[in-house]
Amino acid sequence: MSVTRFGISIEQELLEALDEYVKENQFSNRSQAIRQLISRNIVEHKWQCNNLVAGSITLIYDPHKREILNQIASIQEDFYQEIMSTQRFMLEKNKCLEIVAVKGIAIRLTALSDSLISIKGMLHGKLAMSRAD
Repeated sequence: MSVTRFGISIEQELLEALDEYVKENQFSNRSQAIRQLISRNIVEHKWQCNNLVAGSITLIYDPHKREILNQIASIQEDFYQEIMSTQRFMLEKNKCLEIVAVKGIAIRLTALSDSLISIKGMLHGKLAMSRAD
């Protein structure tokens, strides 16, 4: 892929924030950081436009709470067409990490994620999506 160079004008405060972002994320330069930010913005725009996306839903919960497992199973049944795979790992005696690989229309994946993350007793949940088209 060819690279095109161009100049931009930016406020000093925003430039300082960009430099901090470069340092925190260990980018080799500003251009790499800007490319990543633009790409992320395009992906997030596609989420809102209901394009085809793929990603993962990460959940952390106590698997000994039976109601959580039942609710997860019930929700996943409603979204069986979007779920490609699930993996469950025991982190501690009372803490489980579940990763759900998903592919589908962004609004459906967001609904699935919101339903899972909002289960009472869920310790943590996060959806990550990328373009699939």
